[in-house]
Parts: sequence; C-alpha cells; structure tokens
Amino acid sequence: MTNAPETTLPEKPLLLIVDDDPLISDTLSFSMSPVFEVITSHSRAHCTQLLRQLRRSPELALIDLGLPPLPHRPDEGFALISDLLKLSPDIRIVVLSGQSDAGNARHARTIGAIDFVAKPCNPAELHKVLQRALAYRALAEKYTPGLSASPLIGNSPAIQKMKLQLQQYADSSFPVLIEGESGCGKEIVASTCLHKDTKRRDKPFFALNCAAISPGLVEPTLFGYARGAFTGAATAKTGFFEDAADGTLFLDEIGELPLELQAKLLRVLENGEYQRVGETQKYISRARIIAATNRDLRKEVRSGNFRADLYHRLSVFTISVPPLREMNDDKFLLLDHFSRRFAAPAQQAPFVLSDEARALWSRYSFPGNVRELRNIVIRLTARYPGQTVQIGALEAELDLQDEPLAPISAPPSIVSAESDALIVAASRRLQQPEPFNLDCLLAETERNYIEAALRLAHGNVSQAARLLGINRTTLYNRMESFAREQ
Repeated sequence: MTNAPETTLPEKPLLLIVDDDPLISDTLSFSMSPVFEVITSHSRAHCTQLLRQLRRSPELALIDLGLPPLPHRPDEGFALISDLLKLSPDIRIVVLSGQSDAGNARHARTIGAIDFVAKPCNPAELHKVLQRALAYRALAEKYTPGLSASPLIGNSPAIQKMKLQLQQYADSSFPVLIEGESGCGKEIVASTCLHKDTKRRDKPFFALNCAAISPGLVEPTLFGYARGAFTGAATAKTGFFEDAADGTLFLDEIGELPLELQAKLLRVLENGEYQRVGETQKYISRARIIAATNRDLRKEVRSGNFRADLYHRLSVFTISVPPLREMNDDKFLLLDHFSRRFAAPAQQAPFVLSDEARALWSRYSFPGNVRELRNIVIRLTARYPGQTVQIGALEAELDLQDEPLAPISAPPSIVSAESDALIVAASRRLQQPEPFNLDCLLAETERNYIEAALRLAHGNVSQAARLLGINRTTLYNRMESFAREQ
C-alpha cells in the first residue's frame, strides 16, 4: 500500500486587524478566520513592531482610527495608515471606525486606504469589502505600469526633466538617491527605470525596506552571517550584497537606517568591502546601490540623524520624483491610463468624467500622489463601470477640505509697516553676541505657529491646517517630525 502524495494547501491571505477593543478584535478574528489568516494588534506602536517580525507581509489591513494614546481622535489611525504603507507598500488598507464623518473617510482614502466602513458593520458586508479590497490588490499588481509600458506617464516639464536624468544615470555604476513624497512611485523608478531598462536587466535586483525590518536584522540581511554568529543562526547565509552580485541593491526608506549601520554601509560604498556577521573574511560587492527616501536627508544631516559622508556618497546622482500637483495635465494621462487598465479585465468601457468633474480633477492637488489617484480610479471603475461620473460622485472621493485656502491679502501700507518692524527686529538679533542659527529659528517659529493653530482649532487638525494654509497631510507630517525631534 502506497501513501497518498502530500498536498500543500495554498496560504490564506494574511489579514491584520488593529483595534484597541479586544471584544471587537476577537469577534472580527473569529468571523474572518475561515477565509483569512488573522493577526491582531491593539496600537500603532505594537502594530509596527509586529510587522517587522512577520515572515510575510499582510495582504490586507483592517484598522480603527481611534487608537491609544488618543482613542477619541483619528490622529493615530491616520499615522498608522502612513506607517503601514511605508512598511508594506503593497498592503491594502480598509478603515473600520466609529469616527466615520465624511471628512475622516475622505482623508483616510487620500493617504492610502482603499475603503472606509463605519462601525457597527455586519460581518458579512465587511467580508465583501475585504474581498473587494483583495481583488483591487490583485488587479493593481496585474496591471502595474512598467510591465508592458513605460512607467513614466506624462509630458509635464517635471516628468521630462526626470526622464532626461534617468537617461543620463541609468547605466552608470554610481549610486543614485531617489527623493520624493510618499505615493509618487519611487520604487517603480528604481526597479524599472534604473534596473529593468538598463544593461543590468538580466542581473539580480534585491530590495530592502529599511523601515520594515527590525534594526537588529538589517546587518545580517545586508551582509549575511556565519553559522553560530547569533542565536538562531544554525547555518551560514549570504546577504543581499552578495546575492545582488553585479546587479542592483535597492535600499528603500534609507532615512530609517540606524546610525551604527550607516557607517558600515558607507564602508561598502567607499571600497566595496564588507564582512558577514561573525566572520573576519572580507568580501567585495559589485552591486549598484539605489536608495530612496521621502525625508529631507539634508535636514536629517543637520539634525544629526543621518551621516553627512553617507549622504554625499549616496547622492552622487539625485533624482527627484515630482509630486502629482506639479504634473499639470499629466493627471488626465494617468486617469486615462489607469481607467483603461482597470476596466479591461471586466471587458467593459472605462468610466468618463463629466465636464464639471474634469474641472475638479484638474484643480485637485492629489496630496496622496499617484497612489491616491490610482485608488480613486479603482473605486470609480468598480462603482461606475462604463458610466459618466458626475461631480458629486467625484467630490465624495476627494479630500477637498485639505485643499489650501487662498491667502488673504492685507493692504500694502500695513504689509510694509509690518515688514519694516520685522527687519529692524532681525537686525538687532543678528548684532547680538550670541550665536545665531536661521534653521533653528525657522523650526521654532513653525512649531509655535502649528501649536497656535491647534489651540485655536481646539485640536481639530483639519481646521488647524486651513488656518495655516497647508493641507492636512503636510501638517501631520510636520507634527510627526517635531515629535521625533523631542
């Protein structure tokens, strides 16, 4: 008698649930477990720590907005959406929250959530939402720019400048630093324009998200390790530098790299030499290094969070991926591109925008950049297949309250008098014997204005952003930056 061959069941999609109410987490886990492998977390800090320890990234996340230490405000939930996309760019996020006003829903979608569901929600309906989000993920992965067409869609001056830079730098062996806001497509520029479309196309491409891995694992992941080098190292293992060989090593979120590891990376960039953890033998790397960041590394250097010498080594060539607000009519080229792509699998005509909706599309700044635009197109494709989308339907998708207000002009005489007074005060300050630092003064002024706006708005971030004349995403980013500096 022969044993039947073993069959390996396909892995269930991994669903991350983040809610500080254990009853809700347990109930959702039970109801979703037949279809999903479920893991739970109760806070933003715990969630980010958990993700760095997982063997694979979740396909889906279901998160609450009201998380500790501010359970009655959406701040932590919004910050978690950004964290999740930084740690796992391909994750699809659904927000399930009792803080379900239209503004919160729009902002959650703007910064990267694929859908928003108000509490309480029927588990069967929630299951449909998650399955739809999973389908969105599969659709986006199947029809990603760069697989069958150039990923650089657009004719704006900003895109033309980037295309020229890529032509000049693509086949060089020197490092490239890619700068740009979240959601603008830095990884596609690295993997496609600086690898697949170059003479290295047949060589390995390895990517490490420096924000998504525990600091203690960065060194063995990059450089490899010897058997017995640390607890759990049962066998020797090569690292990304060795595995990449003559290919490309992409270091995403390079600004998150710990300072002690920055020195070791610098050594590799200077002479190509590195050692596996637990070994003394030297190895030589021939891989080309591409790094990416959404931080201002020059500012990080000044604040002591990033080594100046490493920054200069990484930025031999620097490419700035433009935000969508600087791409003018390219927003319509991207609209056409994605709407056709996502309508094709269903063999249906893409939706079209009414004249009023097109005018709104042209004015909107897309603070979430191409990621936000793509998610909007996915949702409109699902809801209005082959139809004309009117302005009301489009307004429901856009975070219009975050659009900057036009500044109020003061009479020229008042402006002149205020300017003269400020100049006199500045002159006196510069003549004082104490050292003066303009960056410190500007940072302090910005912090004071943000605090004043938050007090006037009674903690409402949207209203504070409007008082400051910036969008809410920008204000959240600056608040988070100040919190890190404390």
